[in-house]
Amino acid sequence: MTSCKSGKQLVLFAACLLVSCATSVSSTSTAAESVSLWQVYETALKSAKYVDLTHTITPAIPVWIGFAASTFSPAKAGTDLEGFAKKGEVYTYQKHGFEATEYTLRTDQLGTQLDPPAHWAPEYPSIDELPASYAIRPLVVIPIVEQVKSNPNYALQVADIAAWEGKHGRIPEGSVVFVRSDWSKAWPDPRLATLKEFPGVGLEALKFLHLERRILFHGHEPLDTDSTPNLEGEDWLMHNGYTQAEGVANLDQVPEAGALVIIGYPKFGGGLGGYARYIAVCPSDWPYGVMIGQQDAPLPKSDKPLHYDAAAGMRVR
Repeated sequence: MTSCKSGKQLVLFAACLLVSCATSVSSTSTAAESVSLWQVYETALKSAKYVDLTHTITPAIPVWIGFAASTFSPAKAGTDLEGFAKKGEVYTYQKHGFEATEYTLRTDQLGTQLDPPAHWAPEYPSIDELPASYAIRPLVVIPIVEQVKSNPNYALQVADIAAWEGKHGRIPEGSVVFVRSDWSKAWPDPRLATLKEFPGVGLEALKFLHLERRILFHGHEPLDTDSTPNLEGEDWLMHNGYTQAEGVANLDQVPEAGALVIIGYPKFGGGLGGYARYIAVCPSDWPYGVMIGQQDAPLPKSDKPLHYDAAAGMRVR
């Protein structure tokens, strides 16, 4: 639960945002519009704490058994480059001045994801057709950690949403709702992808969030919405034009209310899923996360250079 100070900061951010939007509407000057959003950054975002809610993609992370494994390997020249590289030659720092990686990703349903409705329903948008307005939203985190302790197959209920609103107030329209179960604490154990029982999100809860609270989308830590035989929650979402996040991480490090989420995903043409990155923007007095600072550029130099490790199947330090 956010502190009083955090609440005041959220109000300040909202006020700044409203002022900036009003300025943007009333002004015909591009410079004036830019400065107004710069003020939002200076007054709220620059001092915020940033928490990554994303798993790292590696060849060994859990993935549905129906998909083949991914592989990472050093990139090779795809053609002869006279005086520089021969076709099939691995690029190296020593000879070519750079290295690159070849990724063979067998599915777009991998790791932390964003599922567009076309994943199940081709008449709805694919991932490249999602609007740019998905970029930043209020973040709501509803915990079901205690319920999962006694029932690993527990699914979020409308009663859990009501309990959250009893503490924090009504869920903002257009927000992103992530369901915290702490399932992801066992990541990247491959056995996670084989579990028949795991924390889910109940169909009635999904309908309530979308139809009554009009959220943008919800997210959960496991790789499926629920453990029902026909995946009824995902079926309903996709066939009604809703997206969802899967494989979300670190929800124990963000407040239940008062934060924002930044949403990033690749723009694959006709993509039916995407390797997403979610960043929580938390109040400045939040105990977790990193702040914007001089360490951001240039980035720090490591005394352990990256190198390809055949056993790990990827580059490591």
